[in-house]
Amino acid sequence: MGLRLGPTTVQFASPPNILSSASVAGKTEKDGAYGLSFDLTFDDDLWGEKTYELAERKMFQKAVETAIERASLKPNDISYLYGGDLLNQIISSGFAARELGIPFFGLYGACSTMAESLILGAMAVDGGFAQYAVCGTSSHFATAERQFRYPLELGTPKTPTSQNTVTGAGAVLLTSLRGQYPAVTHATTGRVIDMGINDVNNMGAAMAPAATETILSHLEETQRNPEYYDAIITGDLGTFGSELLIKLANDAGKNLSAVHKDCGAMIYEGNPLAKCGGSGCGCGASMLGGFFLNEMRGGRLNKILFVATGALHSPTSTLQGETIPSIAHAAAIEMGCGQ
Repeated sequence: MGLRLGPTTVQFASPPNILSSASVAGKTEKDGAYGLSFDLTFDDDLWGEKTYELAERKMFQKAVETAIERASLKPNDISYLYGGDLLNQIISSGFAARELGIPFFGLYGACSTMAESLILGAMAVDGGFAQYAVCGTSSHFATAERQFRYPLELGTPKTPTSQNTVTGAGAVLLTSLRGQYPAVTHATTGRVIDMGINDVNNMGAAMAPAATETILSHLEETQRNPEYYDAIITGDLGTFGSELLIKLANDAGKNLSAVHKDCGAMIYEGNPLAKCGGSGCGCGASMLGGFFLNEMRGGRLNKILFVATGALHSPTSTLQGETIPSIAHAAAIEMGCGQ
């Protein structure tokens, strides 16, 4: 049985191993600094489909299928699929689950969904309810723009603090089998934080306080310093949100600057058109499922804290003048702790 370390953090008794992972990315992401880290990429934003929504569904399904195939398993070997996306009624993951035929938990935590799925999947595996569980998320620039902002045809310019929704997907396969793999050792569940930000083009400012609280809670409840980790990885803060995170943590007496990395800042590194970087469910998912877990398998990273952040607003709440509540969840992943 796992151990509760405090109000928000649990330590897994038998840390679930990450048996395999997979990542999918679009053309802009493929052409970026980390393009070689992605398993599947495509140049046509429609990926041969009739709509962007169908393309995103295909991304999610391909990421899950690839992770399963890499473990030499089949979909009917998987106990549970945990997944979500940004679209209304999580249609990307839900419709993909229809094709996969795996018992499905549909999740919505906005861009925090990858960490949310990873935590819940790890709880099921550690609790003895699943031998194999797959966790995944996706997002697509064109589908998110159409739902949350403006039709692409309008060519609406981005503000300096805006971020670019990543066209990408990632999936991670957890198992109770023992071995020398990256293992999920701890989980810290976030609280909903709202600092009164109401600018939908400034997601970094809205989410940074939630990321700060979750990271500080994790460090306090595990009695660790930031330097315990080779990297503390946020999912979707972008460059502006990352700067704010560092400042807020410094104000609380924790210096994260030496170990902090942000998937949104990294994935479009050097691309001025992306403004403050990337966001979206597929941002942290594709970078975790590709680059970071590959770094762990290659021995270049041993301990990471993956902290995906999400803005829990909707087009309806925005139009009604609501502020933007945000959340962050953290999963500690260490190499070789699941032997």
